[in-house]
Amino acid sequence: MANVLAFAETRDGAPRKVAFEAITAARTIADATGGGEVHALVAGPSGISAVADQLSKYGADVVVSVEDSAFTTFNRETIAATIAERAKGGQYRAIVLGFSAQGRDLGPRLAAKLDAPIGADVTEIQASGAAIQVKHPAYANKVIVTLEISGPLAVLSVRPSAITAKESPRTARRETMAPAADGPGGAKVTVKEMVASATGKLDLGEAPVIVAGGRGLRAAENFKLVEDLAAAFGNAAVGATRAVTDDGWRPHSDQIGQTGRQVSPQLYVAVGISGAIQHLAGMRTSRTIVAINKDREAPIFKVADYGIVGDVLEVVPALTDAVRKAKASH
Repeated sequence: MANVLAFAETRDGAPRKVAFEAITAARTIADATGGGEVHALVAGPSGISAVADQLSKYGADVVVSVEDSAFTTFNRETIAATIAERAKGGQYRAIVLGFSAQGRDLGPRLAAKLDAPIGADVTEIQASGAAIQVKHPAYANKVIVTLEISGPLAVLSVRPSAITAKESPRTARRETMAPAADGPGGAKVTVKEMVASATGKLDLGEAPVIVAGGRGLRAAENFKLVEDLAAAFGNAAVGATRAVTDDGWRPHSDQIGQTGRQVSPQLYVAVGISGAIQHLAGMRTSRTIVAINKDREAPIFKVADYGIVGDVLEVVPALTDAVRKAKASH
């Protein structure tokens, strides 16, 4: 019976959605491999231990708090060293974290420190006994690769929103831990500034619905149609293709694709997007894909669950009105 260690990522003192997803994935592994415990490690400034109850709601049996003023911002070297130190001191089958900006940084560091195999950008996990199998997109999402993770310890980073966070309440034991011996003061990289996105803007990695626009919108001012549709849903973020961000219609932080964000929302609405392979690499694992394009031969229709052939300048306003009416009636 082996335990599983999950890294609970936070922002501004609160757990991020990827933290709950990582704990849910860890709970799945622990239950399937003999019923071990899930230990959630959270690092932050003084007071971060207050998030323990939120983490236990998703299946954490133990919450390990590591408090230090240097963790007010992301201290990659010390956090990686601290997680590795905890992993070495316990009987863990796996370390699970989100494939977020932080997770992409921490995952390889942990694998190197622990000489452990890593499964990155994981979209599905299956475990039985001592065996762990994971799936992840490869070759720009042209194939889904199944990996069998061998060895006593594995590092797994889960694509945001690919695994739905599920409540599995526990009465968690609380533990504290000091930062790794080398300490935050020995870090070679220091975060000087954190620039927040626009207030109230939903993060692409956490949004259950994404409405993304491409060059088929014809002009930057027509992106308001995408924003209006996202606002009608009420829980949607706005994304864009690389062509759109390169033209300056949208900030690069909105870019979805091989060189942008990889997302897996419940619903992805592609507005005026042709479906170049580079864009598909960032959104193909979405649960439901709706494509709107006037070209019925556009590649996006090959991956879409629902397709609307028509002028986006006419279809999107009508769809926005329909969504508003549907929400108003419920």
